[in-house]
Order: sequence, then C-alpha cells, then structure tokens
Amino acid sequence: MERGRAVPPPWRGPWILCLLPALAGGQPLVAGEAAYEEWQVTGVRGRAVEMSCGLVAAAPPAVVFWSFTPRGEGPPRAVAVGSGRDVVVAPGTGTLGRVTLRNGTLELRELRVAAQGRFLCQGLFPERGRLRVGYAAVLLRVLVPVSKPFVRPTAAAAAEGAAVALTCTVREGTEPLSFSWQHQEPRGGPSVSPVGLRGSGAELSLTPANRSHTGWYLCTASNEVNSHTSEPVYLDIVYGPDEPAISVEPFSPEQGGFSAGEREDVVLSCLAPSNPPSRYVWLHNGTQVHVGQTYVIAAIARAQAGTYTCLAENTHLQTRTQATIVLTVYYPPAGSPSCSALATSDLQDVALRCRWLGGFPLAQLRWVGSLEEEKEEEEEEGVMGTSFSMATRIQPGAATRNGSSFSCLASHPALPQGAACGTTLWVPPGSPSCAAAATKGDEYVMLQCRWEGGTPPVTLQWRDGGGRALGDPTPSTAVLVLSTEGSLGGREFVCAAAHPLRAPGADCRLRLEVPDLEAASEVAVLEGGEALLTCRQRGTSARLSATVAWYDPREREVTQGLAKYRLEQGEAWLNLTVLDAEWPRDGGIYRCTATNAVGTASLPVRLRVDRYPAPPNVTISKLRYTRARTEVQLEWRTQGTGNLTGFVVQRRQTKKPLREAPSPWETAAGNIEPHSRDRRLGGLDPAVLYAFRVLAVNHRTAGHPSEVQTPAEPPFEAYPAVTGAAVAGMLVATAASLLAVRCIARHRETLPRLHDLLFRTAGPGAQEPVDTPEDAEAAASGEEETAPAPGEVPAPSTAAEPLSAPPGTAEDPPADVTITATATP
Repeated sequence: MERGRAVPPPWRGPWILCLLPALAGGQPLVAGEAAYEEWQVTGVRGRAVEMSCGLVAAAPPAVVFWSFTPRGEGPPRAVAVGSGRDVVVAPGTGTLGRVTLRNGTLELRELRVAAQGRFLCQGLFPERGRLRVGYAAVLLRVLVPVSKPFVRPTAAAAAEGAAVALTCTVREGTEPLSFSWQHQEPRGGPSVSPVGLRGSGAELSLTPANRSHTGWYLCTASNEVNSHTSEPVYLDIVYGPDEPAISVEPFSPEQGGFSAGEREDVVLSCLAPSNPPSRYVWLHNGTQVHVGQTYVIAAIARAQAGTYTCLAENTHLQTRTQATIVLTVYYPPAGSPSCSALATSDLQDVALRCRWLGGFPLAQLRWVGSLEEEKEEEEEEGVMGTSFSMATRIQPGAATRNGSSFSCLASHPALPQGAACGTTLWVPPGSPSCAAAATKGDEYVMLQCRWEGGTPPVTLQWRDGGGRALGDPTPSTAVLVLSTEGSLGGREFVCAAAHPLRAPGADCRLRLEVPDLEAASEVAVLEGGEALLTCRQRGTSARLSATVAWYDPREREVTQGLAKYRLEQGEAWLNLTVLDAEWPRDGGIYRCTATNAVGTASLPVRLRVDRYPAPPNVTISKLRYTRARTEVQLEWRTQGTGNLTGFVVQRRQTKKPLREAPSPWETAAGNIEPHSRDRRLGGLDPAVLYAFRVLAVNHRTAGHPSEVQTPAEPPFEAYPAVTGAAVAGMLVATAASLLAVRCIARHRETLPRLHDLLFRTAGPGAQEPVDTPEDAEAAASGEEETAPAPGEVPAPSTAAEPLSAPPGTAEDPPADVTITATATP
C-alpha cells in the first residue's frame, strides 16, 4: 500500500473489506437499491486519465474498491481501496501506470498500453442517513501516438519510363492510420501533393516515372491521436539529353542560319534538357573549339564564319544528341567612306566622288544634298540610284552656293547605324600669298604661291608680267623655279587663282629685289655689359630669303659657338650680342651684310665701349697677426667719394734675396661686399713674412691700391694669468699669517720671544737687537727697499703697439701686472 509516493506496504485489501459492515456504523444498508452504471473512457499512452466512481455522485463514497480486468477477460484484479483519506494501492499496478485514488476517483498517470480493459468500482455512498451500494464499470481504451514515419523508395535513381514505388512505414501507432504524400522541386519550393500518381496509403507508385517526378518526397502518417511527417527523401529521375536548342546573341536570323557583324561579340548558347546535366562540346567546321554550355566569341573575325555544332552528352546514360547552325560573318570595308571634290569641265563644275572599297557584301553608296536641292532633283531628274563601292556626282559650279554641303550615305549589313561622309563646297577667304626662296648656292630662285583651304582646292598658276603662263596649274600650291644666270632684279611675277564657285579670279604679285637692311648707326655700352647690335630686312626683299651675317671690326665673320658673341636669328633679322664688353678691345665698326640670289647689301654699325668711374682710395687702418701667426686681422677705410662694388685684398711674400724679383701679388680675398671694412685672412705660413694691400673695385675699374703693410706681432696676453697667481699667493700668505699669529697668542709661555716680538709695544725709534749676522743682513736689505706712497697703485707696463694698429683697437688689450707682498710686524 502507498501514500503519495511512499513505498507500498503489504497488501491489506481483504482486511479492509472485512471492516465494511463495521464502517457502516450500524446504519441500515439498502442492498436492494444498489445502482449500476457503465461507460467508456479513452486515454493516450504516456498521458493521464481519470475515472470516477459513478457519473453523478452527490457525495464521495465512504468506501470504494477498484478492480481491473485486462481487455474484459479473466478474473478481476484489485487496484486500489480507499476510505476517506486512507488509500491502499494494490501491488503490481505499475504496469498500468502511476495509480492514485482521491475522493473515489481513480487517476492513472503515465498511462500504459496494459491499462486497456474494464475497471470496476464498488462503493458505499452515504445518502439520507444510510448507505447505498453503487457499482460503476469503466471501459478504458488506450491509444498509441503514431511514430515518425520513414520513406523507402525502390530505387534512389531511376531512368525515365521505369516503374518506381515509395513506401511509408511507421513503427507504432493506433490504427486506423492515414497517409499523405508531398512533393518538392529539386531546387526547393512549396510542397505539393503529387498529381496524377497512382497508389494510395503507405505506398506511392510512379509508373512510368518521368522527369517531373524528380525531387523530394515526404510522407505524413496520422491517427486520431497525432500526425508525424518523415524526413525528405530525394528521388532522381535520369533522362536526356533532348534535342539541343541553339540560340545566338545578338539575334540576327537569316535564311539558312544566323549572321553577325565583324568585331562584334557573339554568344552561342546550347540547351539540351538532361539529368544529370548535359556535357556540351562546341565544334567549328568539325573541330572542337570549346567545352561548355555557352561559347562566347569575343570580337568575331571573318575567319570564324562557318558551321557551329553543339554536341550534348549524358555521361550517366551514355547518350548523345547534337544540333548545327550556319553562322555568317559580315564585315564592312576598312575604315570609313571617303568623300572628295575636284574641279572639272575647265574649272566650271565640281565632281563629287565617294569611295569605299572592300567588305562583304559591298557597301551601297548614295549622294544626297541639301533638302531644297534634293526636292529640285526629284522634280527635274528623279532620285539618283545607289552604287556599290564608288559613287560620282557632277555639281554645276555656277548653280552652287558657297558653303553648300553634300553627304554620301553608306549602308552595310554589319553596320546597323550605317556610315557616311560629307563635304562642303566653299571658297577659302582672302587671297593667294606669294614668296620667293633661293636654292643652296643661289643657283636657282623658287617662287611659291599658296592659297590653302577650300573644297575643291583653289587652282593656281604662275604668269609673267605680260600674262604669259609659266608652268602647269596646280591645286593650293604653285611653284616656279627660275635660274639666276639671267637678270632677275626688278622683274615681276603674277600668281593667278581660280575656283568653280568664284567667278572673278584672284592673284598675287611678287617683285625680286636686292635685300634692304635697317640698323642703328651707333650703340654704346659700359665696360663689362652686353651690347645688342640689331639688323633687320625690310621691304619686299624679305620675300626672297637672304643670308645675313655680321663681321667684327677686324672684318672677321661672326659665327655661332664663339664665347665672345651670341647670335640670334629670326625670319628677317639677325641680332649680334657682344658679351662682357672690354675697353677698348671690343669697340669699333661692325658690319651687317645680307645676300640673296639677286644681290648683296651691307650696313655698318659703330660700337662704343665706355669705362666705369674710378672708385675711392683705400688705406689700411689695422693689420695684426693672431697668436698662432696663421691668420691676420685686417681693417681698412676709404678716402674720398665714388661708387664701388667691392674690395680685393692682395698679398705676397717679403724679404726676398736682392737678386730675386719680388713675388707677384696674389688675391687673398675677392668679392668682398662694398659695406665691409674688415676681414680675417687665414692660411698663412708662420715662417713666412707677408705684405698686404687693399684695392677698391667699381665693376671692372679698380682704384689705386692702398699702402703696402706687413702684419704686426700679437700683444702680450700673460697679464691675466700673472694677476691671478699673485692674488692667489696673497690670499694664501694672509691665511698662513693669521694662523701663525693666533698660534703664538695662545702659546705665550712656549713661544715667549715670538710673542714679545709681535705684541710688545715699542717706542718710536726703537729697534730690535741684532743677534746674528743674518739678521743684520736682512735688516739692511729691508731698509734699501722703497715702499710705494700711500694710495699709489703701481701701473702695469704696456707693450708697445704696432704702427699699423691705432690705439684702442686691440682685439685683446694686454696688461702687465707686478705685485709685491711685504709683511710688516
């Protein structure tokens, strides 16, 4: 027996039944009025179910006894007995579930399948002061939930047309069971019920199987308790390949195949449904060129035209199919159409020509003019036809306005937009220009006439002064070559110009003459500057090129590359620049000459080179060696007025033997700023005596040199050291004297004589006795010394200053100090 979850005690059911009369408590028991009820209850395995003792009970039974008969067969088995709060559960009821009894109601938790059967409840119910016997039979039906089903196909992969079946199996579940099937596409998507498939229930029959049956299959099993869906199972239907379908981009079909333009990107795609997917191979004229479903021909060339075959292969079934197309490559002529216009019919009409050769097929060309002109042509002559590769049109010059435009339209299958060229008939503005040039050696004179521009070009022809034609007419440029052996000076030549759109012609005239020069007669420049001499041609002689040259005062031709001169030449001028002009060397008469095939001209130019004013004079104010005698300190000053641009310091060695010439002056320092008045010069040999001088410079003009001086010796610089040593000695002597006096004062008994000598008062004129000859000698020497007067400070001796250094200008003033220390008792 158990209470709650306690361990059940030994079964005492019969003992409790023996107490039923006693429990009645002497109350009358109406057995003839016993009630009997029966009903059915359904439970689910693993869940809980409750069974009451009676459908309608006014009060819970005083005593209740539950028994169980499995599936209604065999003897009943006790389950539980209860009276009030006392409950006894029979042993062995764990096969039914977890049994609890409360207020006469039997509850089975974690219900098991073995609990299915007939439960009988017998109870005593108190009613109006007496006990009534009641019986209740409960038929319990236990349902089992359906387990997760799983699908078993007869084959995971099958060929199209074969018979395939799928079976849905469950491990357990209370019947009746129902089954439903779902189908998903191979690449996902919503689940749908298979349509048109034979078979129902747990088996799905696919007979015959086709490619639409490929995909995922799921089975759902259901009963009155629950439903469960299986894991998806993939069924692969192998088929194909079908007949390939070839597509071409860009799509341009034509009779018998497709076409594409050259240099165009062509994409060939092949599609042959198959499972597994087909393996594609492309063949061009029977030769394999690509493996793959799509074949991209970048910038297709004319050599890539021909037949293209797509071969599709199913590697699983070892089956093949193929399809073939013909691809034609159209290519236009090279470049673009060219349009030109030529004068014809004795320069009265214009021939318009359009040309575009090559290509496949040939390009179609057609000339069109302005809208008004085209309307007139349609009314009078009709629309002009087209031509292949070349088209010509004759346009009357008198009927054509200046600036009229014409276009040649070209069409070709490889050019969706077509092509065009155009030309505009126009007369160039202005008039022709003439020029003359001589050949090398002036053997011939070439006359050139130019009038560029215009469509068609202007036709030019040379004529002499009498109107006689010289040479053949040519477009835009006309050249006439004349020999210089004859007399050409003063002759006139005319260049006549003609154009179909211009009725009155135009011309230009040219007269051959000797060059005419212009230049300044005189040019002045300061010494050291640059002189510019200009020479220019003027007049009509500039049309005939001439050789211009400069000659110096010595009649030498000035050429490029000379350091003294710089030449600058233009179309009709030649400039000469004299660099770093020197006086009087570069002054004089320069000559400019010009020579052409007709003659020679010459023009003189005078160059005057002026000097700068002399700078002021310089005097040396200080010249002294440094202590190491490897450098000197130099100072100077100027005298007088005048411009200057700098100073130069020169030096040389002195004390040369008489038989040797003096050393030349060498520059010790140059390019000294004009505001400087001193300089420290190094690099001297201490064993050599040098002489120095200073010069003022104004550009190229040097002033008079200063007086020549030699450096003075450096001043004595030991006075600070001597003074320091003397002061230090005095301090030491003073300290020693103080210590000695203090010691004597403290030890009077030990040193009485010294004490008396220092502290005894002596009268005027008193003298110490002389004990020894040494003391007498020391006293005599002390008397001979002369002490300085009170307040007089001995002046230090000063070394003599050199003559070249003024007083007060020494770099480190010297000081000679003499210190005398005298101890007086």
